[in-house]
Amino acid sequence: MSAGKIRLGLMGFGLIGRQLYQLAANSNDIEIVAICDIGKPEILHYLLGSGNEAFADTVSLEGNYLVNPKFRTRMMQADTPAEMPWDLFDVDCVVDATGKFQSQSNMAAHLSNGAKRVVLSTLPEEHIDRLIIPGINESDAQVSDQMISAGSATTAAFALVLKVLSEKFQIEYASMTSVHAYTSDQPLQDYAGKDFRRSRSAAENIIPNTIDSARWVEKLLPEFADKLSAYALNVPVQKGSLLDLNIVFKDSSVSAEDVNQAMLDASKLLPNLIDITNDPIVSSDVIGNPHSLLFDSKGTLKGGKRMIKTLSWYESLGHAGRILDVARQYNTLDQGAAA
Repeated sequence: MSAGKIRLGLMGFGLIGRQLYQLAANSNDIEIVAICDIGKPEILHYLLGSGNEAFADTVSLEGNYLVNPKFRTRMMQADTPAEMPWDLFDVDCVVDATGKFQSQSNMAAHLSNGAKRVVLSTLPEEHIDRLIIPGINESDAQVSDQMISAGSATTAAFALVLKVLSEKFQIEYASMTSVHAYTSDQPLQDYAGKDFRRSRSAAENIIPNTIDSARWVEKLLPEFADKLSAYALNVPVQKGSLLDLNIVFKDSSVSAEDVNQAMLDASKLLPNLIDITNDPIVSSDVIGNPHSLLFDSKGTLKGGKRMIKTLSWYESLGHAGRILDVARQYNTLDQGAAA
């Protein structure tokens, strides 16, 4: 990567893509040099103002360029990774934020077209070079990695709570339910799709959904192999999600207060990743929180002798921040290798 700012390419300018752009525009070490999306530039520029008018006022559209006080970004229209000429923009890293192109072949298309490295904003469909979750395994990153996933917001929150608590207490089993805001691939009206339940209106229903988080967390934290389960409920909320985690401890003496103290201690060690609230918050209160999780101390409850329930809030802005942290981690490695 370059000795100056990290030159980032971005495919997909949905919610995560727009949050990545805003975070980069407010940073001093990253510039987004090109954005690829199926949308028209004028519509994409208009969407920057959705819920964030103050920031949008600092960004102008000049022809096919988004311009803010820090950098200019070329807007390109393309449907697939194979269509995007990244070599024209000398990008250090491409973030695929579409949520659609999770296969090795699609990631390879980014690389073939000039990207030095590609980072998925989602979990991959198959084995790739590396899955990196800040706070969990960033030290595993290698200079040779080209296909990387930054995981998902749910996976990061799940893994962080487990890692923190397993360093203090012995955990026998954990079961997680993500009460998740609806996503852009769900229909607002009942509409036939590949899955029966996800063909129903996201605006009108609580929709049970399967997720891969447990499988990937078990890979990240091998001590939890065959000890985790995970499920999701997509609910009619646009932003703000909740991690409902039930943990069975081996020691019956572990209390709710012990768990809260462990998370408070971790928030001091990892202040950019873990936040704590003692207030009786609801989902809208987490909107705009840049952490990977906001631990809800009032939600910690002990049931029976060895089971404790915890609640942690999170939203996509925190995940967008971690994606950029992954790009920074690889930039640091490249700078070290070049020295």
